[in-house]
Amino acid sequence: MRDVTEATATEAVLRTFAATSDGRLRQVMTSLVTHLHAFVREVEPTEAEWAAAIRFLTETGHMCDDRRQEFILLSDTLGVSTLVELINNRRQPGTTGTSVLGPFFVEHAPPPSDGVSLLRDGTRPTLRVHGRVAAPDGAPVAGAVMDMWQTAPNGLYDVQDPAQPAGNMRARLHTRADGGFDVLTVRPTPYTIPHDGPVGKLLAAAGRHPWRPSHLHVMIDAPGFRRLTTALYFDGDQHLDSDAVFGVKEALVVRPVPAAGGIDEVRFDFTLERAAA
Repeated sequence: MRDVTEATATEAVLRTFAATSDGRLRQVMTSLVTHLHAFVREVEPTEAEWAAAIRFLTETGHMCDDRRQEFILLSDTLGVSTLVELINNRRQPGTTGTSVLGPFFVEHAPPPSDGVSLLRDGTRPTLRVHGRVAAPDGAPVAGAVMDMWQTAPNGLYDVQDPAQPAGNMRARLHTRADGGFDVLTVRPTPYTIPHDGPVGKLLAAAGRHPWRPSHLHVMIDAPGFRRLTTALYFDGDQHLDSDAVFGVKEALVVRPVPAAGGIDEVRFDFTLERAAA
């Protein structure tokens, strides 16, 4: 541990973790130190730059409270949240792809107000979303629990906006015997992630915008199947190819078509992956 040099610094730190009894912790810390030291060697930050980096992380922590998690936002905007989600949700071919959960999911969402509508604030429905939930062999999944949530026309979720009634633009429903579902709503509105803190300053400094494209979150639970957390993204949104949190997948992009009564229609069938025995 004495006389550490630029050449021996990494190995000196790694030796301190060699006897760690928790094997997973030892693996994680060994990899972290190795890659972090490699980053420092590649970038060669000045002491002032390293101090600025520490200030940035400190400010990020100061922005965290019960209602906001700036570190999750940082993870999102660096694509780490999406990468972790992709690694942990490798799916069988032919099943519906996943997307990031986001911070606005609410447990125990209310059932649809009239059996089919997500709207609780008097907004007139302009979009019908319907389809079917099935197993990989095409068999219907009856009684699957579907949570859906989205932004209101002002670009806010109900939990962000005291003016919206509780449960507005969200609902929990069950698929029919044939696996079908049918809801009325409005097209979700694009919105910005919070950008009034250190993460927002980083985006601005990098010339990046804070916008997420319009999307409808969907979570599906059914016995015998893996939970599916995904989202439907809407064709034509200008932010589809520059989502601030890297959540868009082409297979999840939907294209509403005009239907009767001035209500556009989206048909999307979800295929669940069977749970491992």
